[in-house]
Amino acid sequence: MYLRRASLMLHKSRRPFSSSSSSHDIASTIDELNKEMEFVFGEAPPTSLTGSSESQPISQDSEITPVEKIKMEMENESKLSHISVKGEAQMVDVSDKDISTRVAIASCKVILGKKVYDLVSANQVAKGDVLSVAKIAGITGAKQTSNLIPLCHNINLTHVGVDLRLNPCDYCVEIRGEAASTGKTGVEMEALTAVTLAGLTVYDMCKAASKHIQITDVRLEHKTGGKSGDWSREKKQ
Repeated sequence: MYLRRASLMLHKSRRPFSSSSSSHDIASTIDELNKEMEFVFGEAPPTSLTGSSESQPISQDSEITPVEKIKMEMENESKLSHISVKGEAQMVDVSDKDISTRVAIASCKVILGKKVYDLVSANQVAKGDVLSVAKIAGITGAKQTSNLIPLCHNINLTHVGVDLRLNPCDYCVEIRGEAASTGKTGVEMEALTAVTLAGLTVYDMCKAASKHIQITDVRLEHKTGGKSGDWSREKKQ
């Protein structure tokens, strides 16, 4: 590369060369110019036999920087298991997963407002005992999860519990649901379905008294078992 630059500089140089100058003098001058350019620009980068530089492959032994590692972990976590490589919806194959005891706890709130809250707490809603009916609805909903959510596995539940409590501070019903199973896939959706169906039932039982009722904060609180291990909302950073 420097040889070409030196030749160009020699061509533009104003130094006179007679026709009797020897090839030795020309080579010496080019060598001298190359040295000057190396002094200014440093040594020339290596080139391939074709004259074009090619990027060298990264060695497998190269160390991964912390930033690259975090990026790789985020990419792995962001992958959706219900999406195939072709971008199509799929039911996850759990054939190779280990059987383990799995438990999930979910919760939600149904904000009633003072008027409806007073009716529920006094058990004076026209349709009957709101909390008792909602509890049964939540348990039934958990058992029907695979029929309600297309890509959920049909699993054998070993336990479903739904608890509803009146909170006079917020004039709401706090709902907590727990689902358990011994199998190859988790029960998060069963727990979430339980509290959601219980909340919808509270709404249905009370809608005649008010249209301002809200179902809020449907969320997973805790899960155990499976490949990902234990998880708790309280401990999540």
